Amino acid sequence: MSKMLILVVALAAVANGAVQEDATQNHANPIRKVVTMLQNMQKKVSAEGAKEQELFDKFMCYCKNADGTLGDSIGAAETKIPDVGAKIEEGAAKKVQLDDEVKSAIAGRAEAKSAIAKATAIRDKEAAAFNKESAEYKSNIGSLQGAISAISSGMSGGFLQTNTAATIRKIALTGPNMEDMDRQELLSFLSGKQTASYMPKSGEITGILKTMEDEMSKTLADITADEDSSASTFKELVAAKQKEINSLTKAIEVKSKRVGELAIEIVMMKNDLSDTEAALLEDKKFLGDLSKNCATKEDEWAGIQKQRAMELVALADTIKILNDDDALELFKKTLPGAGASGFLQLAVNTDAVKDKALAIIKKAPAGLEIGFVEMALRGKKVGFEKVIKLIDDMVKVMGKEQVDDDAKKEYCTMQLDTVEDKKKGLEQTVSDLETSIEDAKEGISSLASELKALEAVIKALDKSVSEATEQRKEEHEDHTELMASDSSCKELLDFAKNRLNKFYNPKLYKAPPKRTLSFVQVSAHTQNDDAPGPAPEAPKAFEKKGEESNGVIAMIDLLIKDLDKEMQESTVEEKNAQKEYEGMMADSAQKRAEDSKLMTEKEAMKAQLETELETSKEGKASTTKELMATLEYTASLHKECDWLLKNFDVRKEARASEVDALGKAKAVLSGADFSLLQKGSKFLNRQ
Repeated sequence: MSKMLILVVALAAVANGAVQEDATQNHANPIRKVVTMLQNMQKKVSAEGAKEQELFDKFMCYCKNADGTLGDSIGAAETKIPDVGAKIEEGAAKKVQLDDEVKSAIAGRAEAKSAIAKATAIRDKEAAAFNKESAEYKSNIGSLQGAISAISSGMSGGFLQTNTAATIRKIALTGPNMEDMDRQELLSFLSGKQTASYMPKSGEITGILKTMEDEMSKTLADITADEDSSASTFKELVAAKQKEINSLTKAIEVKSKRVGELAIEIVMMKNDLSDTEAALLEDKKFLGDLSKNCATKEDEWAGIQKQRAMELVALADTIKILNDDDALELFKKTLPGAGASGFLQLAVNTDAVKDKALAIIKKAPAGLEIGFVEMALRGKKVGFEKVIKLIDDMVKVMGKEQVDDDAKKEYCTMQLDTVEDKKKGLEQTVSDLETSIEDAKEGISSLASELKALEAVIKALDKSVSEATEQRKEEHEDHTELMASDSSCKELLDFAKNRLNKFYNPKLYKAPPKRTLSFVQVSAHTQNDDAPGPAPEAPKAFEKKGEESNGVIAMIDLLIKDLDKEMQESTVEEKNAQKEYEGMMADSAQKRAEDSKLMTEKEAMKAQLETELETSKEGKASTTKELMATLEYTASLHKECDWLLKNFDVRKEARASEVDALGKAKAVLSGADFSLLQKGSKFLNRQ
C-alpha cells in the first residue's frame, strides 16, 4: 500500500514530459522518456548558459575597456583645460606686448623718415649755396690766372682790353680784403691810366694778383672741405637713419605677422578649450551611466548564474533519482500492474486537466519559459502546486525580462541617436575642413600672385623715383649754372654799361662804393691829365662815337633784358619743376608706403592662411580618425542593439501572450487541484 500511495502521488504530480503519445507508448517506458527530456533540458540550459556567458563576457570587456578609455580621456581633459587656459592668458599678454612694440616701431620709423627729410632739405640748401659760391670762386680764380699769365708774358696792354680785365677790376672792387695801396695800384693798372709820378711795375701787379689767387684758392679749398664734410655727415646720417628705418620696418613686419598668428592661436585655443570642457562633461556623464549599467548587469548576471546553477542541480538530482537502481526496480514492479479503476480514473482526470492546460499553453508563441511549463505538464514528476509556483516564477522572470528589454531599448535608442548625431556632426566638420583647406590653398595662391605684382610695382616705382631724382638734380644743376653764368654776364654788362655811361652819359653813371672813392679820383685825375694834345679836335669824333655808344648801350640793355627774361623763366621753371618733383616724391612715398603696408598685410594674411591650412589639415586628420572610431562604435552598437530593436515588439507581444497563457494554465491547474484531492481520497478508501 505504501508503494502504491507513493506511485499515486508521484503520478498525480507529474507536469514535465514529452509530447502526448498514445496509451501503449506511454505505458511502454515512460520513465526513460522523462529522463531523456530532463537530459535534453540539461543540454539546453548548459548551451544557453554558455551563450549568455559569452555575451556577458563581451559586455564586461566593453565596460572594462570603455571605463579605462573614458578615464584616460577624462584625466587628459582635466590636465589639458588649465594648461590651455594658461596658454591663452600667456598668448593674450604677448599679443598686447607685441601691439605696443609695433606702435613704438611705427612711431620710431616715422621720426627717422622725418629726420631724413629735414636733413635732406638743409643739405640741398647748403649744396646750392656751395655750388653758387664755388662757381664764383672758380670763375674768379680762372680770371686771376689768366691775368697773371698775360701780364707775366708782357701782354698787359692787350689784356686790359679783354673781359677778363673787367672781371679782375670787379674782383678788386668787391673781392677779398687787401691793403688799400695794393687795391689802388691794381685798379690803377687795370684802368690803364697811371700818373706820371707813379707807375706800378708788372711784377708788383702780378704779386698782388697771385696773393689774391692764393687767398681765393684757400677760401675755395676751405668751403670745399666744409662742403665735403657736410656731405659726408649727411650721408652718414641718412645711412644710419635708413638702417634704422629698415630695421624698424623688418621688426614691424615680423611682429605684425606674429600678432596675427597669436590672434589665430588664441581663437583656436579658446575653441579647443570649449570643445575639451564640453567633451569632459559628456565623458563624465557617459562614464557615470556606464558604471551604473555595468554594475546592474553584474548583479543581474550573478542572479542568473545562481538560478541556472540551481536549475542544473535540480535537473541532475531528478535524473539521478529516476536513474537510481532501486527506483527503476520499483517502476518495473509497479507500473505494469497499475490497473486499478480508481487509479485509472484519477489518471484520466489528471490527464484531462493537463491536456486542457497544455492546449492553452500551445496557443501561446513558442518560448523558453513556455517550453519549461509545457514540459512540466507533459511530464510525470512535478505536482500541480509546483507547476503553479513555476508559472508564477516564470511570470515574474518574464516581467523582469520585459523591464530589461525596455531599458535596453531605451539605452540603444539613445546611444544610436547620440552616435548618429555625432557622426553627422563629424562628417559635416570634415566637409567644412575640406572646404577650408581648398579656400586656404586658393587664398594662398592668390595672395602669392598679388604679392609678386606688388613687389614689381614697388620696384618700378623706386626706379621711377631714382630716375626722377637724377633728372631733377641735373635740371637743378643746369639752373644753378645758368643763373650763375647769367648773373656774372649781367654784372659784366652792367659794369660795361656803367663804364660807357661814365664817359658818354655822366648823368647816368653810377659811382662805385665809398671805399673805392680814392680809385675814382685817381682815375678821373689820370684821365684828365693824360689827355693827348690834339684833344680839341675830338668833339665830332666823340659825338659819332657817342651815337655808336648809345647803340651799344641799347644793345647791352637788350642783352640784359634777355638775360633777365631768361633768368626769370629759368627761375619759374625751376620752381615749377621742384614743386612737381616734390609732389611726385610725396605721391610716390605715399604710394610706396601704401603698397608696403598692403604687402605687409597680405604677407600677414598669407601667413595666417598657411597657419589655417595646417590647422585645417590637422583638424581634418583628427576629425577623420574620430569619425572612424565613431563609425566602429556605431557598428558595435548596431551589432548589439539591432536584433533587440527589430524584434522588440514581437518579443513583447510574445511575452505578453506567454504570460496570458501561463495565467490561463494556472487557472486551469488551480481548478483541477480540488478534484485531484477528492479523487485521490476515493481511491485510498477503496484500498
